[in-house]
Amino acid sequence: MSKRKILIVMSNADPDKPETCIAPLFQATVAAALGHDVDVVLTGITGKIALPGVAEGIEVNVESHQTLAEIIAEAYKAGVSFKACNTCHTSLKIAGEELIPEVEERIGAAHVIDEALDDNTLTLTY
Repeated sequence: MSKRKILIVMSNADPDKPETCIAPLFQATVAAALGHDVDVVLTGITGKIALPGVAEGIEVNVESHQTLAEIIAEAYKAGVSFKACNTCHTSLKIAGEELIPEVEERIGAAHVIDEALDDNTLTLTY
């Protein structure tokens, strides 16, 4: 199987409904562990989890008390690259705020479109 870039755009995974955030982050982690180049773009309502303290306060597993921040850290450790959308942060009125250390870059719509249109990129949206 040839390795492809995987672009995961999280725009509707609502931090207030943590169950909507787990699958895309888990899939990103698995894809990176399989050797794929994986970018996760945090945009729309999901952009909130790029802010320090937000993901730490979201428990996603009642039994283990694992937080969304721990899942993000595991994905990053596996090789997932996180990017935050400038436009969504402006609309959420959090532009210019400090971001979690896993977010490597702030990007705009042109970056997402350019990546999504690349022939070697598989784009998944959540």
